[in-house]
Amino acid sequence: MARSIWTGVISFGLVSVPVSMYTATHEHEVSFHQFEKGTSDRIRYHRVNERTGKEVELDDIVKGADVGGGQYVMLEPDELDEIAPGRSRSLEIHRFVDLGAIDPVHYVKTYYLEPASDETKKTYVLLRTAMAEANRAAIATLVMRGKEYLAAIRPEGDLLVLETMYFADEIRDPRKELDRYPGKVALSRQELRMAARLLESMAGPWRPADFRDTYTERVRDLIDAKIAGNELTPAEEPPAATAVGDLMEVLRRSVEAARERRGAKPPAKPRKKATAAKKQPAAAAKKQPTTTAAAAAAKKGTAAKKLTPPKKLSKAELAKRAAKLGIKGRSTMTRTELERAVAKAA
Repeated sequence: MARSIWTGVISFGLVSVPVSMYTATHEHEVSFHQFEKGTSDRIRYHRVNERTGKEVELDDIVKGADVGGGQYVMLEPDELDEIAPGRSRSLEIHRFVDLGAIDPVHYVKTYYLEPASDETKKTYVLLRTAMAEANRAAIATLVMRGKEYLAAIRPEGDLLVLETMYFADEIRDPRKELDRYPGKVALSRQELRMAARLLESMAGPWRPADFRDTYTERVRDLIDAKIAGNELTPAEEPPAATAVGDLMEVLRRSVEAARERRGAKPPAKPRKKATAAKKQPAAAAKKQPTTTAAAAAAKKGTAAKKLTPPKKLSKAELAKRAAKLGIKGRSTMTRTELERAVAKAA
């Protein structure tokens, strides 16, 4: 079970809701240590007194505020806690805002909030339900680990979720930061229509499980390859920027490629009126025998449809399918290379 990282009270009006806070996410990147190049000697960092050169224990370290002229004011942890004894355990709601009004650039990290006890569950659920029905988020502040945070509390299913946020003065103005702020550019109706068609051809539902960290997978594959004494094929170079003169043609090809990936057919052209000689009764058309080749192709198509897409297979399942398809060099391929090879051979 995860441990709560903060406990306190949500307060709005005269209502108080004791809650516990838990981290909602975790990283899955590969963990590395540092070594001196050409050796197996670990690099380690120590907290060292710059005057004596001796290492200092963490409990013996205090914070010092620079007040200029080489002078510092030393602050003990207890002194910092004493100036906000109540606020360090208070999650004070200042206002409720429309959930869609918050720009996601303000969000920093997500936490789950749970009722601190069974007795407070009803008050918690009342707040969550009222916010969900009004489609509102609560803007609050809290002190945690010696720092004040701006936070948004929002309903999410059965829970209240807290998002720590950047303050307004912590967000950079893109007009001041960017050398080539895009602003407005003249676009033709044809370009907009083609771009809209491309967006529509690539549209789909939001399913987080459809996406994964392929770079971390390649790092793990690289580690496995080095253990086995094999070499890994480098990743492809990024594509070159599209020239303005080629934009319409590239958009058109992109729409066609997206349709092919989805198995969609291009819009059918209007049919010309059939002449009397070309007309054929529907009953007669139904009686025409299916050729052996056509039947085999249809059977093959049906079987292909039943196969699980390569991206949804585990690496072991991919390797097994690659073996059945007779793909050479599969034992040294990365997951991405196996996916491509299987998709091409299927």
